[in-house]
Amino acid sequence: MRSVLTVLCLLLALPVLGVLGAWLIFDADAWQVLRHQAGTVLPGYALQSALLAAGVAVGVMLLGTVCAAAVTLFDFPGRRSFEWALLLPMAMPAYVLAYAWTDGLQYGSPLQMALRQALGLQGPLWPDVRSLWGAVILFVLCLYPYVYLLARTALSERAVQLLEAARLLGAGPRRRILAVALPLARPAIMAGVALALMETLADYGVGAYFGLTTFSTGIIKAWLVMNDGVAAAQLASMLLAVVALLLAAERAAQRRLRFASSRAGPGQAADGRPLPLRRGAAVLAWLLCAVPVLLGFVLPVAWLAHMLWQEAAHSDLGLPLARFAGWAWSSFRLAAAAALLAAGLALALGFALRQRGSPWLHGAARLLSLGYAVPGAVVAIGILLPAGWLQQRWPQLPIAAAVTGTLLGVMLAYLSRFSAVALQSIEAGYARVPLSIDETARMLGAGSARLFWRLHAPLLRRSTLAAALLVFVDVMKELPATLVLRPFGSDTLAVVAFNFARDERLGEAALPSLAMVAVGLVPVMMLSRALRGPTRTLDPEFSAP
Repeated sequence: MRSVLTVLCLLLALPVLGVLGAWLIFDADAWQVLRHQAGTVLPGYALQSALLAAGVAVGVMLLGTVCAAAVTLFDFPGRRSFEWALLLPMAMPAYVLAYAWTDGLQYGSPLQMALRQALGLQGPLWPDVRSLWGAVILFVLCLYPYVYLLARTALSERAVQLLEAARLLGAGPRRRILAVALPLARPAIMAGVALALMETLADYGVGAYFGLTTFSTGIIKAWLVMNDGVAAAQLASMLLAVVALLLAAERAAQRRLRFASSRAGPGQAADGRPLPLRRGAAVLAWLLCAVPVLLGFVLPVAWLAHMLWQEAAHSDLGLPLARFAGWAWSSFRLAAAAALLAAGLALALGFALRQRGSPWLHGAARLLSLGYAVPGAVVAIGILLPAGWLQQRWPQLPIAAAVTGTLLGVMLAYLSRFSAVALQSIEAGYARVPLSIDETARMLGAGSARLFWRLHAPLLRRSTLAAALLVFVDVMKELPATLVLRPFGSDTLAVVAFNFARDERLGEAALPSLAMVAVGLVPVMMLSRALRGPTRTLDPEFSAP
């Protein structure tokens, strides 16, 4: 069983190994291609990716930290509502937000037309949203919850005693925040920034729709437009190296976070009450929390609904509801199959790792856990390149045909990228199950199968459901790997929304976009409920070391 799991993990890690393996066949022709890229497109890819990453890093760090500090350290009207509302933009895919804001803020939009008429002005009132600065703002609005979530957790769970001690020593509110709270949350903030940057570099929809020349758009262009697998692999390996560095930085920040401070013990949570704000300060805190929620979720959803209503009212043919049902069914079956397979694999891996699996299994599982940090474009190239090499080596075997334009290839990409999400949830569930339970069961004569089905499976029911749900939502929103590997005539909601938006048919793109947002709300609500849960229960259960 452990050998089978090891081989399966290595198979799912094939995209990463395939991209890195492209350098093993580096010949004179490949060197010429690399030199040509270095003199033409590579500087542009690197510059735009760097500028985009720098802008997003600064934006999510400032916005996420300010919002986390506001709802954790201060008390003002609406604070309880903002605690969960600030998570809502996580349900909005970045490319969907781009469609909504492009239609709402472009030159011919009702907003610009009304303002020009009211002010008596001509020409555009602001630069085109489809630009680098527009992409930075959109990514900040979508990704700041990563920083907000981690910083809020660090501040609420680890800063209580130190803030109270600083107050008793005579430190004022400003000094307590700047000298105690924010430095304590610095590792969490940097971990959130690293996660946001990985999502930014992995994006393809916003970059392609806005016409940006980033690494992700360059990989897809090299593969699909230029039909150059070597160039695509070279670009993918460079992006993979950057993502690996970000992942290492995020893990280093998490290790530092573990030793930042101890959790609040029983009865200590009430000592560090939020500081009440009055009048202007309360209004400012309310606005700081309300603006990202409005711009990142409420207004885009309202505008998408408006676009959908206009399309239904003014289209002679009406909405393509029959075709939409087919796209929705295609998305649902792919997401459901990937969720079930990923959850099942995560359960088997979690159980095997808990039984002190072999070093090979541990190494293969850790290699598989890198998949979530790998962009979808890299996953697609990493699947197609090895398939092409094997097809050349054994032309009698239909290897390339098995993963190109087939459900098998799409499912392999999904499992390669999202199995890490399910495994993380299962491992978190196992962390709450003491090993003494396993030892007691074995002393009573229970074998491995009975131990899993009669003991572990019931205890991990909620963790398994959360794992399947998270994978389901991620697959529903995944774009680049689906765009490259999907079977002909089997479009998903994400692909359809992207194709409609690319053809400037934003009204038709509104329906699949709203469906993806609705699906994305489910894990966000579950996460919000989980964050509020410990505050309504006894602390001893959650503060044990």
